[in-house]
Amino acid sequence: MLISSKAFMAQGTGVPSSSSLLPSMAASRRSLLLLLLLLAASCAAHPARGEGLLTDGFTAVELTEAQFKVQKPYDVPLAERYELLAGGVRRMWVYAADKPITAAHPGGPRTEIKIELVYSSGVWQFEGYGYIPCGTSGASVMQIFGAAEHATTLMLHVYDGRLTYYHDVAAGVVDAGIYDRWFRLNVIHDVAASNVTVFVDGERRLTAPGRGGDSHYFKFGVYGQSNNGMSYRMESRWRDVKVFTKCS
Repeated sequence: MLISSKAFMAQGTGVPSSSSLLPSMAASRRSLLLLLLLLAASCAAHPARGEGLLTDGFTAVELTEAQFKVQKPYDVPLAERYELLAGGVRRMWVYAADKPITAAHPGGPRTEIKIELVYSSGVWQFEGYGYIPCGTSGASVMQIFGAAEHATTLMLHVYDGRLTYYHDVAAGVVDAGIYDRWFRLNVIHDVAASNVTVFVDGERRLTAPGRGGDSHYFKFGVYGQSNNGMSYRMESRWRDVKVFTKCS
């Protein structure tokens, strides 16, 4: 009786034939796929670089669109300084020669959004994704309005691609490369402890003292600053802006 070489390998050596390997190979593939799915789920539940962790213990505040109040030069239509793009991106721009928000207002040129939610106690957090195009310089892009002896508790400026604490371009650099990329900004204001902490992409970049006061709110956009000069045109874009709070 003649025995084929495949049958000899299967019967005489104990090595399984190729046909018998197929079910185990399929099972292995299923196990590998399940492992990859579990790994992906784990990564989603534990995002990189602290995403989500900064808001742990906070409660999200429900904001209506009416609470995002746009402030712009008083003599131009809204559509010439602000637009809402696809994906909820809020694009704001202003020119150095623009008028203030009212004829009687002493401030510089701006197109900003004031979040109409005033707080006086507790711990409050601003979160948003910002984008500053190359060329924008000499502008505040985010602030906490209200203080005891000043107008603001915090202002974040942009100078030549650097995000800074107010106009301190030497010791106050919060991020040295802010142009042409989406970044996640978290700002936590503890009123009772009188301090402000700034995070960029989940990393703590600044802790600054509070400035007192009993009435605060968040603003973001572009607001021309006289210190260190301002560019002819200033722009910033923002999306997924949220506010969180918790007790002190």
